[in-house]
Amino acid sequence: MSARAEPGPQRPTDPLLEIFLERRGNLLRFYSARTGSPSLAEDLVQELYLKLASRDPDVTAENPVALIYRIATNVMLDRARGEARAAARDSAWRIVAHASLGREDVVDAAPADEVAASRQRLRQLIEAAADLPPQQRRAFRLHKLEGRSHAETARVMGLSVKSVEKHVSAALKSLTAKLGR
Repeated sequence: MSARAEPGPQRPTDPLLEIFLERRGNLLRFYSARTGSPSLAEDLVQELYLKLASRDPDVTAENPVALIYRIATNVMLDRARGEARAAARDSAWRIVAHASLGREDVVDAAPADEVAASRQRLRQLIEAAADLPPQQRRAFRLHKLEGRSHAETARVMGLSVKSVEKHVSAALKSLTAKLGR
């Protein structure tokens, strides 16, 4: 018996992929020089490999190195075009969704001092509403705070619409007097 090593799994030979693997370092430098980003260059080299591996291996070229670099350039241009489309899409969204002054986005949120003042006014309103007579307080809460119509408020409270209107009106007069507005 002779001891022969069994050959490993045979992978189909693709001359273009073999050249790619031999020149991977050069391709990485090619992309790094053009993009200025080593991580982007690595991504592009991987995209190039996928592009080469997914093509028909029977298609050959007279100058396979030139073909690889041509495909490499196309991969880089495709990425740049995709990024330009994404930037245009983001810019269009920003125009629609944000207010801007010149080239600066204007924040839609209220300034901190206005927020603090609003919270203080809300606390004062809650305290003043707590002092209302029970029917007025309930009518005010249902109509003004929960947004129910006079008819819905009347139905919930078991009162006439006219009574609800009077309770809400009285509550508003009382709150206005207490809050000074």
